[in-house]
Amino acid sequence: MNRSAVTALTCLAGGLLTALAPPLPAQAASKPKTITYYIATDQVTWDYAPSGANQITGQPFDEMAQMFVQSGPERIGRVYRKSLFREYTDASFKTLKPRPMEWEHLGLLGPLIRAEVGDTIQVVFRNNTAYAASVHPHGVFYTKASEGAGAADKTAGTEKADDAVPPGGMHTYVWPVPERAGPASGDLSSVFWMYHSHVNEDKDLNSGLMGPMIVSRRGATKPDGTPKDVDRELVVAFYEIDENMSWHFDHNLNTYTTAKPKVTPDMLVFFHPFGLSNFKESLNGFLFGHLPGLTMRVGERVRWYLMASTNFEVHAPHWHGNTVVINHMRTDVALLATMGMVVADMEPDNPGTWLFHCHVREHLNAGMQSLYTVLPAASLR
Repeated sequence: MNRSAVTALTCLAGGLLTALAPPLPAQAASKPKTITYYIATDQVTWDYAPSGANQITGQPFDEMAQMFVQSGPERIGRVYRKSLFREYTDASFKTLKPRPMEWEHLGLLGPLIRAEVGDTIQVVFRNNTAYAASVHPHGVFYTKASEGAGAADKTAGTEKADDAVPPGGMHTYVWPVPERAGPASGDLSSVFWMYHSHVNEDKDLNSGLMGPMIVSRRGATKPDGTPKDVDRELVVAFYEIDENMSWHFDHNLNTYTTAKPKVTPDMLVFFHPFGLSNFKESLNGFLFGHLPGLTMRVGERVRWYLMASTNFEVHAPHWHGNTVVINHMRTDVALLATMGMVVADMEPDNPGTWLFHCHVREHLNAGMQSLYTVLPAASLR
């Protein structure tokens, strides 16, 4: 028998065996569910650099860093009043829900919202601040009653109640999660979105009202909601915060400067020393290495979710020591624009403590730097 005949018979036999074999079990899809979050806007006191020293260099702050962290006659310093999204255990909003240790790195970001395609997210929202606020999501589906943003859209009544929740008010937002909110063909098993207040976007986001949202492919998650093909998830916002635009600017000026300087509008810009000192180039609200909890081990499947805020922002996140895959390309530097969202997968192979920072020079000098730690594979949990 010649070689062509043998090949043909082999292919035929293989095809018959495949046809006769029992079909592989389909991936079990989880039953769609409604996931409820109880989220309030609260006023808190926030410290951008709580140790009082530069955690990148291990030294006291130098003159450049002091511009952004040192209080004085014409400097607010590193401590500010902020408004943050915080999660509660139920609709009474009496008990804060503890943030797990693996998510301590979220810093001033709001609680993580997550769902699978097919689920429905329900956010019971209470506004504990002194100004109107809302919750506006990216990516997921919403009607006019759950958009969390106002416009001349010819809506009224219940369809306007979500636009701007007054101080002390409550509203329930309902966001179905359709296929177009989840991973597209060729995407990873989860995608990244954000939510934020959208009443006065400048003041709301610069006051701190922003949070992360992760949507996974249907049936692709563990019981805790994390993707099955991921061991560790990390969310980092390259969050430029213009404290000159905060709802709490007057309070911060009068409380945290050692004198009460007379501030004029021309001072509230980045090219004036006072205005520049209030631009916080932060990672999740931390400067100069104070972001905690970026820890993993060799061989883990680590998924990084990166995002930026609403100011004039262009960031270049850079990982020292290890590489990531973004959009099927291996790299160690990402591109992050205003309100951008990027997902990067890492399988760390190089143990140690490494720099993670923005490569834009002005942001680097202003403190947009952190450290992440890769433990040896032997240090199993």
